[in-house]
Amino acid sequence: MARSTEVIFEPVDNCRLANLCGALDENLRQIESAFDVSITRRGERFKLTGQGAGMQLAAKALRGFYERAGSHLSVDDIQLGLVEVANLSPARQPAPGSAPTLLTRKSELHGRTPRQVEYLTNIQSHDITFGIGPAGTGKTYLAVASAVDAFERELVERIILTRPAVEAGERLGFLPGDLAQKVDPYLRPLYDALYDLMGFDRVAKLFERGGIEIAPLAFMRGRTLNHAFIILDEAQNTTPEQMKMFLTRIGIGAKAVVTGDLTQIDLPRGQRSGLLEARRILAAVRGIAVTEFGREDVVRHPLVARIVEAYDREATRAEREEGSREP
Repeated sequence: MARSTEVIFEPVDNCRLANLCGALDENLRQIESAFDVSITRRGERFKLTGQGAGMQLAAKALRGFYERAGSHLSVDDIQLGLVEVANLSPARQPAPGSAPTLLTRKSELHGRTPRQVEYLTNIQSHDITFGIGPAGTGKTYLAVASAVDAFERELVERIILTRPAVEAGERLGFLPGDLAQKVDPYLRPLYDALYDLMGFDRVAKLFERGGIEIAPLAFMRGRTLNHAFIILDEAQNTTPEQMKMFLTRIGIGAKAVVTGDLTQIDLPRGQRSGLLEARRILAAVRGIAVTEFGREDVVRHPLVARIVEAYDREATRAEREEGSREP
């Protein structure tokens, strides 16, 4: 049954109220979407209607954002803040001082959920780390941030980015341009993260000097990668043979992060995923860490977590129906 509560901000500060609400109340709409509540406002009075838990979290979000509303609140401020509010329970809070500090140009970058903190810690303390989970959980972005951190601290000499080009069947010759231009569409998320964390000019110079390299998975066979930070993105689309080939490229002083989402496998029907097999085969291998993300770790738009949850429910329903039809 829906309930309502009221949040009142006194003394009245119209500038803070404007920043809190955002243009056309867009910030309030994000809070509504995140916690499944309805918010109406009259001046400094905010009426929240919804279920108990969501309403309490929405009230905490309003109060928290109001405290930070001395200046403009960006879309990122709101969305990341909502993730932190959703993880307010003691069991979901990272331990104080447990989050690794990353040396990037975004000084505020840190793990927003306990699993993100675990992921960053695993990357720093293991030579090979798997990050497996749904879209929006920060798998790729935090891997790139960790690579930039290791490069800036001179722990590695170069950053290598790779990804299976499943859509082109690993046959890139028909695409125009040189090798870098052929695989650009597949590596764009990695580029975007690098530009965000290092700046466009610095990334461009490092590409010219070989400090950052793109290496299509199909072209990595026979190489040994020493003193490098290697990221294999979209690893759910590798075959078992490709995954084994990649993992055996790791050389002296190298660190590798493998990311993927097992719910978005684009391989031909009947083809096994190298990421799925690697998770099973390497589970007990010392020196390898696996972080499994869930929908509660999604740090994109609040609706992404609900979308992931809806697809999970549908997958579970389909599995039950399939099981009931078996003799």
